[in-house]
Formats: sequence, C-alpha cells, structure tokens
Amino acid sequence: MLDVTRELVELMDLAPIGDDHFQGQSEDLGFPNLFGGQVLGQALMATTRTIEDRMPHSMHAYFLRPGNARAPIDYEVQRVRDGGSFSVRRVIARQEGKEILTGSVSFQVEEDGFDHQIDMPGVPDPMSLKTEQELNRELLDRVPEKFHNQLTRNRPIEIRPVDPVNPLDPDKRSPHKQSWFRAQGELPDDRILHCCLLAYASDFAFLGTSLNPHGVTFMTPSMQVASLDHAIWFHRDLRMDDWLLYDKDSPSAAGGRGFNRGSVFNQDGILVASTAQEALIRQRKPAKK
Repeated sequence: MLDVTRELVELMDLAPIGDDHFQGQSEDLGFPNLFGGQVLGQALMATTRTIEDRMPHSMHAYFLRPGNARAPIDYEVQRVRDGGSFSVRRVIARQEGKEILTGSVSFQVEEDGFDHQIDMPGVPDPMSLKTEQELNRELLDRVPEKFHNQLTRNRPIEIRPVDPVNPLDPDKRSPHKQSWFRAQGELPDDRILHCCLLAYASDFAFLGTSLNPHGVTFMTPSMQVASLDHAIWFHRDLRMDDWLLYDKDSPSAAGGRGFNRGSVFNQDGILVASTAQEALIRQRKPAKK
C-alpha cells in the first residue's frame, strides 16, 4: 500500500469521543471546500461502529454547508431501529457546532434471494487509458502555477477517464461519462472499509455528467457547482483495490440543478453498486456595469 493510500485508510479510522459520537480528521485536496466524498465515507464508517453482523445496503445523505478541509469533523450517530433483518442509523456531521451533512444508512443481514442485473457496457481496458494526473499535466501551460500541485498531486484513488473532456475547452456532449478507478495498492480484507472507500470515491467527477450537454465544466469561470445530496446502494461485495468501472448518466437538468446516476461494475462485469446525486450547476449572470 502506498503512503498516500495508507493515509486515506487512516482517515476513515474515526476516534470515539462519547456514546455513538466519533471524530474524524480532514484532508485538504486543494479544493475550495472539504471534499464531499470524505464526509460520505467517514459518515458511513461512523454508522458501522454501532452495528454488528450486518452490512450497509444503502446510504442517503444531504450536504448542508461547505466543509472546512483544515478542521476535524464530529459525527453523531442515532440508533433509529434494529429489526429482525434491517437496522437503520441516522448520522449528523458537524464542524464547529454547525451541521455540514445529515444522512441515513440502512443495514441488512446477509440473505439469499432473486438475482439479476443490467449488463456492463463495453469500454476500453483501464490500462490503455491515461490517468487524470497525466491528462492534467498536459494542461499545465494553460493553468496558473498556483493550481499545478492540485492538478498533479498523487492521490490514493487512481482515476482513468474514458473519452475525457478538456476542462479548459469543453465541447458539448451527451450526458454520459465513464471512468475506471481503484485504490492504489492492496487494501486489508475489511468489507466495511471497501464500502466506505467506495462512498469516498463515488463523489469524484460525478456532477460533471450533467454539465456535458452544455459545454461547460467546473473550471468554467461563470459556473458555481456543488453536490447537494448523494445516495449509494451496495448490491454485492466489492474490492476497492481492483479496477471498478463508474458508468454515469444525467437524465435531467433544470432549475439550476443537475441530476446524475451511476452504476459501478467490477472487471468481471458484476454490478456492485449504484449511485445518484443532485448537484447545483448554477451559471452566474454577468455583473451589470
């Protein structure tokens, strides 16, 4: 495991600070605000600390305020219900006493049942594609130097986009994006950890799907973009240290919001998870002179 991946694993290891209360540290990825995927992953981890012998099958969360990447996060878990097959937990993330995320997670005992899934789309092999860092290096001569480290820094999640968009000169495309991703280096055999890291990674390059038809990206000066909510369903076992395909589409954009859906497949074509997210995609109007 690379040091940068070990740091991410440690980031998911929350410290208990009271009954069903936990604290997590923050990671500064160079974004204006705290990366939402970090809060998703840690919030999921916090709820699992109050559960035994059940795995998460769904998580629904709302982002309430921008987070501070230089401040710790407190997680309060509320035990809503423990039934014969399902358990539900509510989780609230706070920084400096203010709520930045609220959500619910449902857990289920393992059981057999009907089994079907959609087919995995045909895509290039991940090793035939360039990494995000390699693509970003090709843009450095057009980007202010203060952003160079953010664009090229080594990250624990390796992402290889399929048919990437040039963020500085985007063209109009269909509302569809694909990318392969995986954690760098072998991870422990901890099923909960792999779910939490998938929650973390599922927020990367998601909302941009709804920008594709409009020929803009998050780097377009007039755009204000932010994740508003996030949902994830865990269908089958997964490993974050193996390649996973993230197939995303956006059925609708309206009212300054873009709706995005995602399907996550392993290399054997097995659908391991699904995601959905609505995002703020507001185009600011030019200031009146």
